[in-house]
Amino acid sequence: MPLGLVALALGGFGIGLTEFVIMGLLPEIAADFEVSEAVAGYLISGYALAVAVGAILVTAAVIRFDRKRVLLGLLVLFIIGNLMSALAPSYETMMAGRIVAALCHGAFFGIGSVVAAGMVSPNRRAGAIAMMFAGLTIANVLGVPFGTLLGQQFGWRSTFWAITAIGVVALIGIATLVRSSAADSVHGTLRAELWAFRNKQVWLSIAVTILGFGGMFGAFTYIAFTLTEVSGFATSSVPWLLVLFGSGMFIGNHLGAKAADRALAPALISILVAVTAVLVVFAATADNKTMTMISLFLMGAFGFATVPGLQMRIMNYASAAPTMASGANIAAFNLGNALGAWLGGIAIAAGLGFTSPIWVGAAVTVSGLIVLVIASAMDRPDTKTPPVAVLAGR
Repeated sequence: MPLGLVALALGGFGIGLTEFVIMGLLPEIAADFEVSEAVAGYLISGYALAVAVGAILVTAAVIRFDRKRVLLGLLVLFIIGNLMSALAPSYETMMAGRIVAALCHGAFFGIGSVVAAGMVSPNRRAGAIAMMFAGLTIANVLGVPFGTLLGQQFGWRSTFWAITAIGVVALIGIATLVRSSAADSVHGTLRAELWAFRNKQVWLSIAVTILGFGGMFGAFTYIAFTLTEVSGFATSSVPWLLVLFGSGMFIGNHLGAKAADRALAPALISILVAVTAVLVVFAATADNKTMTMISLFLMGAFGFATVPGLQMRIMNYASAAPTMASGANIAAFNLGNALGAWLGGIAIAAGLGFTSPIWVGAAVTVSGLIVLVIASAMDRPDTKTPPVAVLAGR
């Protein structure tokens, strides 16, 4: 395994920690800045919006530059953003720091996917992408509970100081361990990168990502309410149940990559079928604690097993110019998150109960599965995309 993948994973760990750890620190942050918890929650939604925007605009802005240098620049942006959060004298400065850090998120994972794939042989590319995303899953399994504990014991700012330090270590790691030959490629123009979007399969891949991943996230968004109000768990149990979910994510990310490397389309179809089945079973048995724990683990496993394959699919269809397409797919993941959360919220507001987001998530996932089956049936060489395999210099 190339050591550069470890450095990319460390960067992914820091970015994942930045995104998720704040959920456990909102009460302390709200009290410190004297704002309501709802207003403090904008620090989460503002971050997500900035990720989606940054995945497209930042990637477009750096398309001409050396990928290794771009990754280093993005980590500098990440460090600055978290340093702003750690030092923030006001809520507004905190929000600005969150946005600055978020702008690097989508571009880092988008460009990092291309760089990771370029480090290994073609039949191991999904596994390399999964290695980078493993940092994100580990952030959920270990980083969020310990980051929350650190913030509760020593003040929430200590967590952001720790994340800043992780960013510095990741910066040094990528600078020393990622070889330029792995990060370099035939650097095209923005026009050449946008040409890839004339391939209908690129757009279908984005649609599958939004729907296939969005369904799972819609169910997850309101999971705390489901666990406490339906399953009957104590509020204090929720963080450890989320560790169970994160453990599923970690395992699913690894196994999903192996399946995608063997047979991409069949793997994605099978995984989305499994996600749908798990969500249906979860919704139907959410009042049973044992079944809830099993479903929570499997939801994380199958939900995140889609990620390497979905990222690989769009990069395959945009192989002559994968950078913008890869970044667009990272934005699609976040759009899926927003769509799933919005639809789940509508179901709750309609009085359908706290299992309704899970049912809605199952329906959204089925729609993604339908799009994927249609896209696979339509799969033919597209003459609009130059048939040149220059994925990360290969």
